[in-house]
Amino acid sequence: MSVVFSMAAFALAASITPGPVNIVALGSGARFGFRASLRHVGGATLGFTLLLVLIGLGLHELLRRWPLLTQGIRLFGVAFLLFMAWKLARDDGRLGTTGAPRAPSAWYGALMQWLNPKAWLACVAGMGAFAAEGEARLVWLFAAVYLVICYLSIACWAYAGSCLQHWLDNPASLRLFNRSMAGLLVASAVYLMV
Repeated sequence: MSVVFSMAAFALAASITPGPVNIVALGSGARFGFRASLRHVGGATLGFTLLLVLIGLGLHELLRRWPLLTQGIRLFGVAFLLFMAWKLARDDGRLGTTGAPRAPSAWYGALMQWLNPKAWLACVAGMGAFAAEGEARLVWLFAAVYLVICYLSIACWAYAGSCLQHWLDNPASLRLFNRSMAGLLVASAVYLMV
């Protein structure tokens, strides 16, 4: 089995599975449509890829030497997830009102990845498996493979959400969906704290 195939399999398993970024992509697709959600998808992908490259080039040593930094990232990530869940749970489900929320931005997607403990774990585990010595060629190869697969995986979640739009055409259904997404984010936060 080639190293690229192994990298791709790892990237797919880590990227397509449910997590906070994918839940937000699903909710964004359902609420704002696929095209509007692509900013979040692109930002989350680029944010993750930058984190992956930095881990591969040595950031993991900093985390190993300062375990409190890792704990701080986890706590900020959990707080961020709970804040997003709170905002979703408060949403009234009405579309088209003035001051209505917009789809998550690219910066929001990138920030989510940097505050997402699942992303940090995937970066450390992936680089440990495929570029443990920090060999630049392998770091960049893995980042290129991951970039494509991560983008497609998050985009699948946004597309799945956009397929739900016709079921969410009334405020009551959208409120229920948003509160369900909020519950999933809270569950993600709880899982990350265990």
